[in-house]
Amino acid sequence: MSADATLRLTEIFHSLQGEARTVGLPTVFVRLTGCPLRCQYCDTAYAFEGGNQFTLKSIVQEVVAYDCRHVTVTGGEPLAQPNCLPLMKLLCDQGLSVSLETSGAMPIESVDERVSIVLDLKTPGSLESNRNLYENTALLQQKDQVKFVICDRQDYEWAKAKLLEYNLVERVGDVLFSPSFSQVNNAELAQWILQDRLKVRMQLQLHKIIWGDEPGR
Repeated sequence: MSADATLRLTEIFHSLQGEARTVGLPTVFVRLTGCPLRCQYCDTAYAFEGGNQFTLKSIVQEVVAYDCRHVTVTGGEPLAQPNCLPLMKLLCDQGLSVSLETSGAMPIESVDERVSIVLDLKTPGSLESNRNLYENTALLQQKDQVKFVICDRQDYEWAKAKLLEYNLVERVGDVLFSPSFSQVNNAELAQWILQDRLKVRMQLQLHKIIWGDEPGR
């Protein structure tokens, strides 16, 4: 794939990672445009359409200019654009620590082995759980993470069942339970996790705690 190939891009920005294993670390975010899903709690609907075409070479150059080790490729749904795959390879070739935020709805078998995949398995409360490709779970490794956005107790019980069904705690490095903002009480979710002795990481969205819903954060 030529570095002159293009991607439709919503934004590139430098911020603190708000979620997952590298939470709190300075990170460059590459937000690609477009998503085939419509999760009811989505907070990045502005990336569904629009954006501008950029070459892979220009994207890599802009990322490198931030002099930041960690890079997250996100969306929208980044894997909806095939040229996302060579972009991640080019970023890894720069010696960067690259993570991919992707739904459970897109195949991951062609993602570069060096990329840490953060796979968001969609719960019933998302209204998109029928889109999950469960064959992806067999491809996950210790470098990867699985995320569940919990909207209510039903979502929690569903996620707990998926932990067992796909052996996720043993398969991946981290399993993340994230409360959907304003839909489930943080303390309640924490108590459910403790009562059931789950080996998962509860996460809050650090960037929202700091900056609220400001785009580009």
